[in-house]
Amino acid sequence: MSQAKAAPSVTPFCLDAWSQHHLREVEQALSDWVTDETPVGLDHGAPAALVAAMRYAVLDGGKRLRPLLVLAAYESVSALTQCNGRAAAVRAACAVELIHAYSLVHDDLPCMDNDVLRRGKPTVHVQFGEASALLAGDALQALAFELLTPLDDSVAPATQARLCALLSRAAGSAGMAGGQAIDLASVGKPLTERQLREMHQLKTGALLQCSVLMGAQCAEAPMPIVRALQEYGGAIGLAFQVVDDILDVTADSATLGKTAGKDACNDKPTYVSLLGLQASRQHAQDLLTQAIAALNDGGLADAPALHALADMVVNRAN
Repeated sequence: MSQAKAAPSVTPFCLDAWSQHHLREVEQALSDWVTDETPVGLDHGAPAALVAAMRYAVLDGGKRLRPLLVLAAYESVSALTQCNGRAAAVRAACAVELIHAYSLVHDDLPCMDNDVLRRGKPTVHVQFGEASALLAGDALQALAFELLTPLDDSVAPATQARLCALLSRAAGSAGMAGGQAIDLASVGKPLTERQLREMHQLKTGALLQCSVLMGAQCAEAPMPIVRALQEYGGAIGLAFQVVDDILDVTADSATLGKTAGKDACNDKPTYVSLLGLQASRQHAQDLLTQAIAALNDGGLADAPALHALADMVVNRAN
């Protein structure tokens, strides 16, 4: 009598191992591209002092959530489409991190949030001065779009255009910059839950949602998958800010790597101040459920990195 064959073992997905592999790639690429070397076609490189401030702002710090989302979305979709857009995906991952880094440099300035601690070290304007910080942020923003438009043929022109469109819209007046403007105008003012949600969908959510859409674009995703990732990105983008509001009142500065309790001190409206701590925690879990449902309904049930990153966003400690 023959014995039934045992089912092949499946190695469980490990987010830490997956992330470390991809983070090494992203960190090396950022280090290679944020440099004072002379670009092709120009007679000279950037001033060394400016590049030093740029590198301080972007290297060796942060969760790198946005580039990880780009690469997770790319890998999940390319497994279905068989599209080889890896070079574009790495550039997109670094570009979105450069935009994020520039926004932090500017947000920390005295004319904005006036913060002195970021990623566990002095903010850029504290370390280099306000003028250098402003210029470093400007240069990081410009470099993001330079990465998306290489002079060689590594990224197709149509893909370059679509990636630039996605990133510019997410970072601009109808995205991140617009959300920051609303945030600054809302200090000391009561907001409804709808107003608070709309502010954070722009300030934080737009760039996170853009990250997964850029990854999908590099893999030539069909429209049903694009819509699923748009919903997924919107849910985790808002969840990220809800959890940030929770951590601002429950974690210390050493854990966060930035000044804890700033929102309350500055009389900023937050999910905790509006809904309360427990309701905010439940809201974050509900958004996680929405994000996972979007993946499952959109044909991405077998996308472990995207599932794990959503869980990390909601259940993180910093």
